[in-house]
Amino acid sequence: MGAQQVAERFTELYGTAPQGVWAAPGRVNLIGEHTDYNDGFVMPFALPHQVIAAVSGRDDGVVRLHSADVEDGVAELSLDALAPQSDREWTAYPAGVVWALRQAGHEVTGADIHLSSTVPTGAGLSSSAAVEVVIALALNDLYGLGLQRWQLARLCQRAENVYVGVPTGIMDQTASACCESGHALFLDTRDLSQQHIPFDLAAEGLRLLVVDTRVKHAHSGGEYGKRRAGCEKGAALLGVDALRDVPYAELDAALARLGDEEEVIRLVRHVVTEDHRVERVVGLLRSGEIRAIGPVLTEGHASLRDDFRVSCPELDLVVGTALANGALGARMTGGGFGGSAVVLAAATDVDTLTKAVEEAFAAAGFTTPRVFEAVPSPGARRVE
Repeated sequence: MGAQQVAERFTELYGTAPQGVWAAPGRVNLIGEHTDYNDGFVMPFALPHQVIAAVSGRDDGVVRLHSADVEDGVAELSLDALAPQSDREWTAYPAGVVWALRQAGHEVTGADIHLSSTVPTGAGLSSSAAVEVVIALALNDLYGLGLQRWQLARLCQRAENVYVGVPTGIMDQTASACCESGHALFLDTRDLSQQHIPFDLAAEGLRLLVVDTRVKHAHSGGEYGKRRAGCEKGAALLGVDALRDVPYAELDAALARLGDEEEVIRLVRHVVTEDHRVERVVGLLRSGEIRAIGPVLTEGHASLRDDFRVSCPELDLVVGTALANGALGARMTGGGFGGSAVVLAAATDVDTLTKAVEEAFAAAGFTTPRVFEAVPSPGARRVE
């Protein structure tokens, strides 16, 4: 559904045209997984898939919410009644942003909102962050709050962490808010400094495929939180503020200091080596060696599978099948426990790879995966 259609549906629902229409994309993470809540480095880029929101302001302390993707009517919420973890429905994400803005002292007095999304849910492509960011940007514009993109991302993260109750890092919201077309975003999650790195796959005859396994993940299911707590334990045992502070060159010595904490050792090893992988990919892209990032992506998958233990049979099958059929590199992307994998391949190999993965899934009795090309796209913006 395009911006005009979303605006027209808003008018049908609320009896008047919206004050504006905004869009915010999902994202795919090229490299840098489970590093964001460890103050580390990540490298996402925005997808063409996006959440579109038609929005108008209100002055009566009410927010009305409707989604084209949920078979419910209009939800009506009182701003004064918004409270952390009081809502377990989809409405928690947009409502949480309103709550976070008001908690930060910004004068938001209500809104009418209609949403429509093309970001696959549960696929590790940040559909929830796209919802949060599009609402934050719309309200920032409508109410003249004057917040910068990185500030909106921080508030959206607070909405997800505190209001929704999911302990995610800052990457997803920052990617949706700040990415640029044709670039990957090299983000330092400690200070939110950003560098936009050119990522022109087509010029090199390459493609990056996203393979959505259709295995749904749920970060709030507990396993994500366990990994985060384990990382925090590792940092405490090593006497650092965050695992980002453990130098790669000193990793072996650091792991030795952890003694028999086997689970913590695995988590620390992944985070420190993953930060190093992000820096390696940045260096390769800057020197024009795009093909050379493939093996680094594959290393990342092995680390996520064996050390962080967030992969699943479907993701491993994508990676193994792709590599056996000529892919330059492949890895799971997102939080894990399902979701999607990315595959770097020559453009001429895309059809063969796609067929091989589909056949492998059929042979294993898995649901047919969804495969599409990931094209670095613009971040959140007003579209009408």
